[in-house]
Amino acid sequence: MTSTASDTRAARSPWHGEADAAELERWTGVAERVAATLQQDALERDRANAQPFGESRLLKEAGLTTLLDPAEYGGGGAHWESALLAVRILARTDASIAQLLGYHYINSANIALIAPADEREQWYRRSIEGRWLWGDSVNPVDPDLALTPDGDGFRLTGTKRFSTGSGVGDALLINAVVSEGPHAGRFAFVVLPFGHEGVELVDGWDFLGQRLSASNTVRYHDVRVDPEHVLGFASDDPFETLVTPGIQLVFGNLYLGIAQGALEQARRLTNARPNSWFLSPAELYRDDPFVRRLYGELVARTAAVEALADRANRSFDRTISLGHELTAEHRAALEIEIATLKVVSSDTAIDVANRVFEATGSSSAASSVGLDLHWRNIRTHSLHDPVDYKKLEVGAHFLTGVVQPISLYT
Repeated sequence: MTSTASDTRAARSPWHGEADAAELERWTGVAERVAATLQQDALERDRANAQPFGESRLLKEAGLTTLLDPAEYGGGGAHWESALLAVRILARTDASIAQLLGYHYINSANIALIAPADEREQWYRRSIEGRWLWGDSVNPVDPDLALTPDGDGFRLTGTKRFSTGSGVGDALLINAVVSEGPHAGRFAFVVLPFGHEGVELVDGWDFLGQRLSASNTVRYHDVRVDPEHVLGFASDDPFETLVTPGIQLVFGNLYLGIAQGALEQARRLTNARPNSWFLSPAELYRDDPFVRRLYGELVARTAAVEALADRANRSFDRTISLGHELTAEHRAALEIEIATLKVVSSDTAIDVANRVFEATGSSSAASSVGLDLHWRNIRTHSLHDPVDYKKLEVGAHFLTGVVQPISLYT
């Protein structure tokens, strides 16, 4: 770096440029090996509905949790495209663990997005050396938290539901608004270690899908928050607010991976069936023209989502590398591109995971087959925020150029 502008940008964003072929090949291979391990007992683990401690260790040992961290501090030094591909690959076999990893990437990215410049190195070193998996407790539509000044720190009380990774996360990222004092009204980012005094993890996550995402309820009983636990405070700076397009992009890749996984399992089931329907002109089930037509439609639509996701992943890398040079216009363009992906990935994955049963026949509905896992996962997570509002967001921008106000959903 020789210019002042380049120095400033580098100080703001640890990510520069785009992933090359060697990087993508390396991390794709790592993710595929982890996915193969997860696939061996994905259905059994889903039904056991236990906290995924073993799965989180698998992610750490493979190096996936430090993939995005700066190489100068011991991290993988990779790009967002590599991280998002890893999420997509894991989602093909175990979308719960893919969710854990994707949320970890976004939560830990707040070191670069939110933490003061002179504190980032210590946060990175603690996270990398401790092999932290970052969970969160940030559900914005469940704001029942009070953060009140207490000496040089704060006291945290209240309850948060849908806290992904909280059951196994080494670090728990918490959002709360300061109630009074010099920081009154500011949106704080607090990071507490697993087992911190006064933090109660309620192991009650028993939903239709994403059962191993450890998205528990967390209760805070007069929790002491020291200055060292405060990552930073939110602002309306475009760079700092990339966390929301980032998590929505994780969703798009998660949903695409689920659709791809459903298609792959359905293909194996279809090819294994010996006989076609008695009215069919074909001898083998896979040769039936209606079966082939259905697969043709679902495969083509999924491929279109993949092309859009690949483009959005690269756009995110290009945008976040701008650092201080990032403008509101850059962020808005990225937001709309990712919202478009959210619409088509959500609708396509739900349809694919549902209609593959038509292509595989009644025997595929047996509990032992587990084809339902893909549908249960996408049906559950796609409810995170209403996709209809993403459609309105994209449509309004197309017609009038308007961009939605920045929030933890836009």
